[in-house]
This record gives sequence, C-alpha cells and structure tokens, in this order.
Amino acid sequence: MQRPKAEIKLALKRGKTMTLIVSGEKIEDSVIQQEVERLRPHYEQVFRDKDPEEREAQLLDWSRENVVERVLVDQHARKHGRQIPKAEVDAAFEQIKKQRADGEQLNKESGTDDEKEIKEQIELHMKVERLLQDLCKDLPEPSKDAVRQFYKENKERLKSAEQVRAAHIVKHISGQTDEPTAYQMMIKAQDELKNGAPFEMLVAKYSDCPDNGGDLGYITRGQMVEEFEDVVFNLGIAEVSDVFRTRFGFHIARLYDRKPAVIPPLKEVKDQIVDELKQRMRNNAVDEFVDRLKSKAKIEEV
Repeated sequence: MQRPKAEIKLALKRGKTMTLIVSGEKIEDSVIQQEVERLRPHYEQVFRDKDPEEREAQLLDWSRENVVERVLVDQHARKHGRQIPKAEVDAAFEQIKKQRADGEQLNKESGTDDEKEIKEQIELHMKVERLLQDLCKDLPEPSKDAVRQFYKENKERLKSAEQVRAAHIVKHISGQTDEPTAYQMMIKAQDELKNGAPFEMLVAKYSDCPDNGGDLGYITRGQMVEEFEDVVFNLGIAEVSDVFRTRFGFHIARLYDRKPAVIPPLKEVKDQIVDELKQRMRNNAVDEFVDRLKSKAKIEEV
C-alpha cells in the first residue's frame, strides 16, 4: 500500500528511512537521498521563501517520484528496449574512459570498479536513450498557427537583451602593483583624458589589458562583474566614467554604442520557437509514457 504524503513528511522529520519496492525491485533510501542532494541546489534557490520543513518534505517527495520514474523506465528498457550490439557498448565504454581523467573517476561515477557492471550500465543507458528516441520519432512538426500563437504569447520573453559596447582602462592589484599605486596611476590617466588625450592611447599607456584598445565588444548584463556593469550600463554614448573599483582592480570605462532591448520579428525567432515547441511535445510524450508505466506498476514503501 502506498504511504500517504503526510506520513512521508513525518518520516522525514523523525529521520526515518524508507525503502521503495517498484514492481518487485528494491530501491534503498540511500538512492532517494542521493537524488535529494542532486536536486537540492536548484530547488532551494527556486523555493527559498518556502517554509523549511515544507520545502524539505516536498524535495523528498519530488526526489522519490524521480527515482520511481527512472526505475520504471529502466525496467521497461531492459525488457522491451532494442538490443545494443556488443561492439557499440565496448566503443562507448572506451570513449567514456578517454573522457575521464582516470579510472577512479569512472569507478566513482559508476559506483563499481567491475568493468562488466559498468558496461551493463552503459548498455542500459543506451537502451533508454533509444527507447525515448523511438517514442518521439513520429511526432508532427509544430503548426504555423502554434508558432504564431507562441510568438504572440511570449514576445517579452523573446525580447533581445540590452547591449552596450564599451572599452576600459584597467589596472590590476597584484604583487607587483599595490592598491595605492594602482589608484594613483589611474588618476594620472584620468587627468590626461581631461586634458584631451585619446582614450585608446591611454589604454596602451596604462592598461593591464591593452588588446584591441581595451574594447570589450558588445556585452549584455551577466557577462561582466556586477560592479562593472553598474557603471557602463549607465553611461551615455561617448561618455567616460570616473575611476571606479571592482574586484579586479581600478577601471575607467568609455561607452561606444548601445543597442536597446527589442522584440525581434517572428522570422528571426521562428527556428527557436519551433525547437522549443518540439521539445515541449517530446516532454509531453515522455510524461504520458511514464504515466502509463506508473499506472500499471506496483509501488510500495516499507
């Protein structure tokens, strides 16, 4: 009999462990707890305002569901998935070994140092991948009406980010240049700018990053450190900043150009919309498939 969610929450609160039996396959609590820790960083960021006890109980519940669904798909793939030729499994194993720094990393990820068991895991993974590919291979293309409707409903999300093209003079603080020295050098550069010296010439003279005349190209918010963006995104075109500090040192920035956020025409984002609609269709197909497996499965908590 499936345990009520309230009882699951109580078990968590009391520190009790739970073992799942999914269609006869025993799943230890440690597997669920591994899934909890895998999901935790993103989950706690998104739901940080939720009551801590409720948040932890829901995280456990979602992790449990993830494990159940993964086990059911694996079981189906073992019984009904396409056979994978041994040569393909061996080739995949060798490729994975090459991608890892050493054998210990592969053993840790696999939970075993037995090569046969690792290959069995690889074979199962390949079966699952091909099972899901087969499940989605005959899905129709999104219709023109669906694409237009998506565009209409998501214009703000499709809007391009504001961009600025900026250059800077930067003096890093290091073992060779302490903070007072770096600051005084930047004050000298600022004085020369005020007296008419070309910005690009002073980049070559003072900056620790003189390539391309200090030109950073077009940037959007999130590409640079926040304290740098707070200055450059508030400059007018051709305006030069005062000396300012970031975690990297002292800067003087100049703004060359600004591209405001705009809603692109449908033709420019059509492919992006089609890709997203296709992904939604694939997700729906997989969800429906998993729901069918769950409806037929016997899931017990002991």
